[in-house]
Amino acid sequence: MSVLKAFKTVSEAIPMYKSLNGVFLIYKPPNLHFNRMRETVIRNLCRDLNDMKVRPQLKYVVIEGKTNESLRVSVRDSFADHPLVVGPRYQPNDFKLGTTKIMHEHVSGIIVCGINNGNKMVHKMKMSKCVRFYRVTGLLGEATDNYFHTGKIVEKSKFTHVKRGHIDKLCSSMQSSHQRKMFDLCGVDIQSQAAYELALQGPLRPTDPNVPLLYTIKCVDFSPPKFTLEIVCIQEYDMYLKTIIHDIGRVITERMDCG
Repeated sequence: MSVLKAFKTVSEAIPMYKSLNGVFLIYKPPNLHFNRMRETVIRNLCRDLNDMKVRPQLKYVVIEGKTNESLRVSVRDSFADHPLVVGPRYQPNDFKLGTTKIMHEHVSGIIVCGINNGNKMVHKMKMSKCVRFYRVTGLLGEATDNYFHTGKIVEKSKFTHVKRGHIDKLCSSMQSSHQRKMFDLCGVDIQSQAAYELALQGPLRPTDPNVPLLYTIKCVDFSPPKFTLEIVCIQEYDMYLKTIIHDIGRVITERMDCG
């Protein structure tokens, strides 16, 4: 079965700009703030659109000659609309680019963005409170002042006695406590019928947008001194994820920093 693909070549900037409405995915690398990445995307869009065939200068009518003689009427380009006067045809203010989650500078991954009219869909996705998956790497034997590998080391300790079973057991305990917290926020007993009926409706989501909630946490890699946790959560922020690593290190009498 053959698949027919229709391609349309566009050389004019106006129809291309009008088509920039929707939702797209983009990878944010580490050590790059979202606002800087946003500026880069918009700047490249402006550059590419201005390199295409843009609208011509506006015209204005000139009437010349003596009033007692025949007048000459001509049409000229308006210098008030010249790109050297008003700037390029497409500028950063012509674009609206938003996202469902503004990642911290230290966090990397795929984010959902909307451009122009696509921001309406992005807002709906944001209000739906979708869960997010993270993989966080910790380093045994060190503690930093900002819970991140770029911080100043404030403490060192031995980690040879730490086994994967210690981390797995602690992750299981943390997951259980957070699951109980979900039902506590709803005001029901986890052992009750009401809790069972709530669980059938899907993952519980807190009504307070400032309360982070952890659904799943497990160790997916243990290669001392490094280990990696897979965390499924909602309404999280970067310090919340870093604190999880720090708390695990504190409980097992070690100090870990996030990487």
